[in-house]
Amino acid sequence: MTAEDIDIYYKTILNLVSLAGKIVCEGFSITKQVKTKDGAADLVTEFDQRVEEVLIKNLREKFPTHKFIGEESTSIGTKTIFSNDPTWIIDPIDGTTNFVHG
Repeated sequence: MTAEDIDIYYKTILNLVSLAGKIVCEGFSITKQVKTKDGAADLVTEFDQRVEEVLIKNLREKFPTHKFIGEESTSIGTKTIFSNDPTWIIDPIDGTTNFVHG
């Protein structure tokens, strides 16, 4: 991996984070569908899932050899494939409990 590669990754994710932020803002002040994963404090909303889907879809299109570990997708059973390929760890909304409660 070169400095040029890292610069491309950085610019790509900056654009995608802006898009993800718009999705989060869309859901901030409305009633959300809230589900629990592993316990009462481990929440997920449709906005968590949408952000993760958008990030992974767009990153996969730009970097088809890269792998992804997504908080929401692994919680529903998506298998993680470990390799020497670059791997993105996706945590869509860090602090979902705060998001849910405004």
